[in-house]
Amino acid sequence: MRAVVYDRYGSAANLRLEELPTPEPGPRDVLIEVVATSINLSDWEALTGRPGYARIGGLFAPRRRVLGSDIAGRVAAVGSDVAELRVGDEVYGDNLQLKGGFAEYAIAPASMLAVKPAGLSFADAATLPQSGAIAVQAVARAKPGERMLINGAGGGTGSLAIQLAKAAGIHVTGVDTAAKLDLMLELGADDVIDYRAADFTRTGPYDVVIDLVAHRSVFAYRRALAPGGRYFMVGGSTRALFRLLTLGTIVGMLSRTRLGVLFVREGPAHFTPVADSILNGDVRVRIDSIHPLENVPSALERHGEGRALGKIVVAVRDE
Repeated sequence: MRAVVYDRYGSAANLRLEELPTPEPGPRDVLIEVVATSINLSDWEALTGRPGYARIGGLFAPRRRVLGSDIAGRVAAVGSDVAELRVGDEVYGDNLQLKGGFAEYAIAPASMLAVKPAGLSFADAATLPQSGAIAVQAVARAKPGERMLINGAGGGTGSLAIQLAKAAGIHVTGVDTAAKLDLMLELGADDVIDYRAADFTRTGPYDVVIDLVAHRSVFAYRRALAPGGRYFMVGGSTRALFRLLTLGTIVGMLSRTRLGVLFVREGPAHFTPVADSILNGDVRVRIDSIHPLENVPSALERHGEGRALGKIVVAVRDE
């Protein structure tokens, strides 16, 4: 099978297309004929080895040679203990632990997959498992009528979170680059901020802040919160993570706010609600661009440089 592989941390120049043996599923796994996959921040972090926590399990060299965790495709084979899926089923899911989506075939635990609704294309389905789960759990931290700010709202997760929050009756402020302001407004954001032109921590105050690209100090985040407000880091630097887990706890207690990390739960229960919202017409998928397998390096660069408006999809084979 064809697969995009890498052997050392660094830039997208380390990626190359190779022929690999088709893997065989374990007892509780399935072999998926990959139709489409999408690019996530976790792929970029695993490629570059930054932040430092991206190297867990592989300090000096990547533990997995093939990236790509969001997978949509057809079941090609099932393990001996798998009863809920059959060969030919159309499935999608987040294969974060094993990865392997940037290939023609991938192994995934059956428990991490859901049957793809007939009304959802493989490309759309591939955008949902990781970003959808994050968006659902982030929006659940706010109540109708509250003010939520989403930092990094113009990407894949943010584009879903804006729509889910608006559907829940939440006032949304989106923060990203100037090139993404129109997209955030189109998706329903009430207010938008170009982070290069204004400091979002000096606006508000907000009841909930969801930070997809955390780099600021604990005191800056505290400044943005209303009394009783909650700040949640989803992605960002190792330094920001450490400060939140230490100083953030103390600052939150003293100021009667909460500053911490959003620990995202994985699995179909957390991303299939987004598929339901799409089928109901309440949410739409925003795909930035679709690339063939051989263009994974340039697609990853586009994501890593923050230029994607929504999700970037890799079409491994025709639907």
